[in-house]
Amino acid sequence: MNPLMQYLKDTRAELRHVAWPTRTQTIVYTVLVAALSVGVALYLGFFDFLFTTGLSRALNALPQPPAVQVQTEPATVPTNTQPTAPTTNTPPANTVPQGALNLVPGTPSTQTTPAPTTKTAPKK
Repeated sequence: MNPLMQYLKDTRAELRHVAWPTRTQTIVYTVLVAALSVGVALYLGFFDFLFTTGLSRALNALPQPPAVQVQTEPATVPTNTQPTAPTTNTPPANTVPQGALNLVPGTPSTQTTPAPTTKTAPKK
């Protein structure tokens, strides 16, 4: 006999031995699972709300640091009038773009930024 057919016959014979729940039992178990799920969700939600509210109140009770004043200054533009080789669209490496923020009072707005690097594939 074919092994697949034998397997299906054995499976059907085992399913006849299963004690299936009645319609009433299925409804009761379904309602019980749904009620327990809602109960656990409410329980966890309550403690989440409790801890979140307590933590936010505790953080608001701490002293606040003083406010920082932010200044905007125009960026410096290089005055190089000599002809140069064609360049890409990258900004100069030693200037800050127009409208950049100076977060530290009393320091110049030009800050050194590293020039972008490009990787080239090794030649074979």
